[in-house]
Amino acid sequence: MSFKLLKKSSDTSARTGVLKTAHGVIHTPFFMPIATKGSVKGVEVREVADLGAEIVLANTYHLYLQPGLAVIKKFKGLHRFMNTSLPILTDSGGFQVFSLSKLRKVDDNGVTFRSPSDGSEHRLTPEESMRIQMTLGSDIMMAFDYFPGYPATVKQTEHAIALTTVWAQRCYAFKKKNTAANKQMLFGIVQGSTHKKLREESVKGLLNIEKDFSAKGGPASRSGLRTLRVRTTGWDGFAVGGLAVGEPAAEMYKVLDYIVPLLPEDKPRYLMGVGYPEQIVESVKRGIDMFDCVIPTREGRHGRLFIWKSSLRGGAQRRRGNLAGNFYDTINITNSQFKSDTKPVDPTCDCPLCKNYSRAYLYQLFKTQDFLGQRLATIHNLRFYLQLIRRIGLSIKQRQL
Repeated sequence: MSFKLLKKSSDTSARTGVLKTAHGVIHTPFFMPIATKGSVKGVEVREVADLGAEIVLANTYHLYLQPGLAVIKKFKGLHRFMNTSLPILTDSGGFQVFSLSKLRKVDDNGVTFRSPSDGSEHRLTPEESMRIQMTLGSDIMMAFDYFPGYPATVKQTEHAIALTTVWAQRCYAFKKKNTAANKQMLFGIVQGSTHKKLREESVKGLLNIEKDFSAKGGPASRSGLRTLRVRTTGWDGFAVGGLAVGEPAAEMYKVLDYIVPLLPEDKPRYLMGVGYPEQIVESVKRGIDMFDCVIPTREGRHGRLFIWKSSLRGGAQRRRGNLAGNFYDTINITNSQFKSDTKPVDPTCDCPLCKNYSRAYLYQLFKTQDFLGQRLATIHNLRFYLQLIRRIGLSIKQRQL
């Protein structure tokens, strides 16, 4: 398991590389389709791979609730359960601490949740998050973290960093003590909202975790961020969390501008939960390698489709992978203007929808509430995002990004 840089842009911080995992090689930058509960809604993982995906993302908290670890153990891991050989990244459950705020209680040592389906009570600690992710057998595990959302006061953010850093120490120590996780990578997560000094403090806290550190409980104040004796960092990668949660895009880019240069160059960098196509391009320019987002699948299920602008639809510009300016459009296929439109959704796309069906047919599927429409639209949007990430890589190689 390793990460190797292949090419760096001379004009920006964009870069390409290769991330080797237990289940295969992934070329960076890359985008992870979301398989929260073990599936990309309406699409087989085999089809996702055929569209160009090299990895998918699943969620620790949701899989713990359903189908439960007893079922996953019978299959000896999530790969056999999903019937896929693609690498899998599992989120730690930390995002649910934010998104399910009305159903949880945070303390120094972890989080107590109530299930949104039946109200049953469950406890998630850093060690439990690691144990679940080890049972799932994901290729990349995420440290259990906490963030308060946006906007967040300095006091709220200081508390979040204290918990996130100590929880990261506990995740790190737990993995090091369990040789069964030797084939799994572990990423630390940087928090700090939009506060520069606190973001920097979060990075320092992660970099200061030594290999043999053993946590003795989680303080709820900044005293938990004491400097540890450091020889080297053993993290396999670093994620920037707590963004794309309501702040303006300009604020997100500002955070990346000062945080990414502080992260080790020889480790992959993951921007969690991002984003729209232009946000991905801008983030790659700032040195980010990995992305995930529900946008392509969620928007597809609601009839909103991404298409390349006409300026990219032929000749030299398309071959160069030009991503400058406004390079894409979106259409809402449920609009009446598409009722008799004989054109494909995007004439340049090679997905099953665009190769075989018209806009009018997709309009018909949505109007009659046929699930085939949602499925085809989801496949198309995934193909667009995976083409986007490939064009980004091409642009870096050709010194255009």
